[in-house]
Amino acid sequence: MPAVTASAPGKIILFGEHAVVYGRPAIAVPVTQVKARAVVSAAPGSAAGQVLIEAPSIHQQAYLADLAADDPLKKALTLALEHLQISRPPACKVRIGSTIPVAAGLGSGAAVSVALLRAFSAFLGHPLPDEVVNALAFEVEKLHHGTPSGIDNTVITYARPVFFQRREGGNLIETFPSPQPFTVLVADTGVPSPTAAAVGDVRRAWQQDPPRYEALFDRAGELTRAARKAIEAGKPHELGPLMDANHALLQEMGVSSPELERLVQAARAAGALGAKLSGGGRGGNMIALVEADQVEAVSQALLGAGAARAFMTRVEAQG
Repeated sequence: MPAVTASAPGKIILFGEHAVVYGRPAIAVPVTQVKARAVVSAAPGSAAGQVLIEAPSIHQQAYLADLAADDPLKKALTLALEHLQISRPPACKVRIGSTIPVAAGLGSGAAVSVALLRAFSAFLGHPLPDEVVNALAFEVEKLHHGTPSGIDNTVITYARPVFFQRREGGNLIETFPSPQPFTVLVADTGVPSPTAAAVGDVRRAWQQDPPRYEALFDRAGELTRAARKAIEAGKPHELGPLMDANHALLQEMGVSSPELERLVQAARAAGALGAKLSGGGRGGNMIALVEADQVEAVSQALLGAGAARAFMTRVEAQG
């Protein structure tokens, strides 16, 4: 039985962070330059049903049966077996690796789940369709985030831009086309992003001054909708000013930081079409929209301004 390999990209929030918690839309796009990878191979010397899991990056090696019920890797594999109605899989080894930074807002957990579900189901002879991979990965996300939005697993499964909005009675999650490709640089401040703390601080500020914050959230929602229209119209260059405007709103919400400001200003000064923080803020990543011939100059400017790392992702053209 030949080995099977599958991979899945990371993701970034392009527009709408924080406002999305209050019912406004957000857009996320795949980050294809970093990936999670799963390789499943036969283990002919082992007994049927034995599944050995190796994840060197987190120093984990264990048999599936020995993992705790709330282990995300066990959850993904168990969900696949249950969906395929397989109680005793052939003996195999599952090896997982990832170049996606953990706890950086890049969807590392969802990417591992998607890659794992695809590789394992294909090894078993029943490759899961995208809609099933997405649904099962969402179940695993509940272990990572408690009440996940579903945006991470969706953008990572379909590797397309996703428009997300919380709604009573069911969230709106839509993939949408990008007729023209565009390039985004991602720069890591090197400062861990305390998402829960930032979200909590914004909530307290909103409770103290609802009219001001509702206006900020409304404006962020308008920018997100304008961004979707620009992408769908094949006019990604129009995203630059929208990103700058969204960053200004996030500054007003109090979720930027000196490290993020240095990187945003460095990117703009080096010729980026627009730049903003991405995710929870107070650290983590910032993103910059750049032309293809600006990538090197802006990357060097970001590194010179203190970025721990900078890498490019390209949102490919899709009909």
